[in-house]
Amino acid sequence: MPIQAVESRRLYRQIADQLLGLIAAGEYRPGDRLPPERTLSEQLRVSRSSVREALIAMEIEGRVEIRVGAGVFVLDQPARAASATEVGPFELLQARLLVEPEAAALAARHATAEQCELIAQAWADMEACEASAELTGLAHDRRFHVCIGEASGNSALALMVQTLWEQRVGPLYVTLERHFHSGPIWEKAQDEHREILDAITGRNPGAARRAMRRHIRNAERRFAGAWVE
Repeated sequence: MPIQAVESRRLYRQIADQLLGLIAAGEYRPGDRLPPERTLSEQLRVSRSSVREALIAMEIEGRVEIRVGAGVFVLDQPARAASATEVGPFELLQARLLVEPEAAALAARHATAEQCELIAQAWADMEACEASAELTGLAHDRRFHVCIGEASGNSALALMVQTLWEQRVGPLYVTLERHFHSGPIWEKAQDEHREILDAITGRNPGAARRAMRRHIRNAERRFAGAWVE
């Protein structure tokens, strides 16, 4: 027998595949509500964030519908392409928490006047966007963070920020974020970005690091909050 390639699957993908197997076996039929996130977490012995990522992946594939305030319901339609290689949103936030606060601190030290202007312009473009202009706002959000990476003065760090943001704008993250996107949250995010900008242009590395860390932790808390239970 020829040697087979070793498949490394992310935890959320393993959870999603197990749930899809139960659906295929008839344990859950179209229209049925899946067990609550907390119950699935306890039964599978995994974190609720991993269960949430699995449910989002299933939603992207067209196998379930997430109805905020009601639950997660099985759909009767063919699956779309799986997102097996995409990084989970919570893993991504953990990585960003390690990288982006330091990039912001270095930017406060090393950013040129031109780089500060680019960061400020990205923030101004975000502020000009309505919450409904989700994709446009996301493009400005990405530019804000990538500009900070470039302003850090470290090309390797800048590349890391850019790479993380390539995953940040992927369908798994964006679909999860869409369940929490609202006018007040968008305004709060703008305020958080303003704090980062002020710390960088004020040449305060410690404040820039804290502001960026606070911004990413707030995003993590929003994504971990109640959505269907």
